[in-house]
Amino acid sequence: MRTSTTLAGLLLAVGLALPTVTATATSVTGGGATAWSPARGDSGRIAVKDGSRDSDPAKAEYFRTASSDRKRTLWNHNGTHTTVYSGDGSKIFKFKACDENFGSRDDCSGWAYN
Repeated sequence: MRTSTTLAGLLLAVGLALPTVTATATSVTGGGATAWSPARGDSGRIAVKDGSRDSDPAKAEYFRTASSDRKRTLWNHNGTHTTVYSGDGSKIFKFKACDENFGSRDDCSGWAYN
């Protein structure tokens, strides 16, 4: 009995001493746009960065678990090397990054899943 109590105490101490693991963000790039989620460590947020030097905006298209049939779009109209973040909500489970091309097809990544 004493051995199992000592072992349980040791395991508890090790568990408390180890840092907790945070969610690792999934990132995708389409053209000059990069999107990632979870953003800021929150599974209900997504971010999109415009990395191209053209004057076209970047966007992230995404789906949330609470409204899984509704595609949402987060636009970044702020220019090169800027990042915008979505508001918080239910978990983002599917998304892609796109570099908008006026007058022609957008450059988009494939869909990423969280």
